[in-house]
Amino acid sequence: MTEQSAGEIHRTLRASDADRDAVSDRLRVAAGEGRITLDELEDRLEGVYAAKTYAELDTLIMDLPQGRSMLSDAQPLVLETRSGKITQVGRWVVPERITATVTMGTITIDFTEAVCRHQEVRLEATCGSGKIIVIVPRGWIAVVDGLVTGMGHVINKAPGSADMNVTTTLRLSGKLGMGRIKIRYPSR
Repeated sequence: MTEQSAGEIHRTLRASDADRDAVSDRLRVAAGEGRITLDELEDRLEGVYAAKTYAELDTLIMDLPQGRSMLSDAQPLVLETRSGKITQVGRWVVPERITATVTMGTITIDFTEAVCRHQEVRLEATCGSGKIIVIVPRGWIAVVDGLVTGMGHVINKAPGSADMNVTTTLRLSGKLGMGRIKIRYPSR
């Protein structure tokens, strides 16, 4: 069997639900990066769930870069508030570095629906008298590493265990005054 005919055979194979989910995730990431509009995303997602073969799925993503984004993940996500509230939730692309700075307000970072391509994510936190709440999916662990604390409290309810199959490690560092930083898994 030639290489070309193997590729042609592959394209005629029936796609699974997992294949459709992977393509829909890739489309959502592309929309988050500004590669396609929300209208295009909606149209393409309809095509994803109607697709029966790999060929039909391939046509929906053929104009998108393969694998990692062409944009560098080097740009950190910066969340900063003095006395307000910031909530980073839902479907979003996780960079390798996140900076969260809060004086008296609250920052919530929820990774449960986020798309993460990294084995390690670094969170640099600066917390005065406010609070930072971090929610990580099961399979992630959190490590507090290099955090200088004053009178504040760090609660890490996601330290992991030896028997876990760890997909991503969240490494927390920074400064904590009188506030509170809590890392936890989602409620069941």
